Amino acid sequence: MQSIERLKVVAALALVLLGVAGFYMVPAGQSFLGSLCVAVGVVAAGAVMWFTTLGRTFVDYARDSVKEAQKVVWPSKKETWQVTAVVFLFVGVLALFMWAVDSGLAWLFYDVVLGRGK
Repeated sequence: MQSIERLKVVAALALVLLGVAGFYMVPAGQSFLGSLCVAVGVVAAGAVMWFTTLGRTFVDYARDSVKEAQKVVWPSKKETWQVTAVVFLFVGVLALFMWAVDSGLAWLFYDVVLGRGK
């Protein structure tokens, strides 16, 4: 039974590859037809994967993910602006700190250690 599942997965991958190959075999001026080849290959691969254990597991996972995403409590507009302001403030303070450290090290090495400032 396991080998049949693997064969289905390999067939699905082959269908996707055939769709991509069809895209490159279509003349350059017919991009819609090339895109259609890829779309048909992906849809056909999806249909084959639907009948595999791996495909069913993925569908169950996707359904559970949608249910979990619906449980998310999004912040209000006010909270979003407040957090954004805190982030910008932190970035500004960090930039000033990095500038101060850089200037201090430049002064230490160029003026004190190497004596180039004299």
